[in-house]
Amino acid sequence: MTETGDKSNVVKLRSPRPCPVCAKKSAPDFHPFCSKHCADVDLNRWLKGAYAIPAVEPPDDWDEAAARDDGEER
Repeated sequence: MTETGDKSNVVKLRSPRPCPVCAKKSAPDFHPFCSKHCADVDLNRWLKGAYAIPAVEPPDDWDEAAARDDGEER
């Protein structure tokens, strides 16, 4: 890019994608979101733990060594 701000030689790597919060066209200033509001909504979801991946905890009496031994062929 030149010092004058000419963006004619900038190559886009992929097509524009919709905002992940509201599906409107994303804006370059807030990429990948369409606005500051949608960016803040997404940040709030992260901070609240809405994007957490649920996990199944093993029982308290679960023994990892015994579980490994049961799966081995002898």
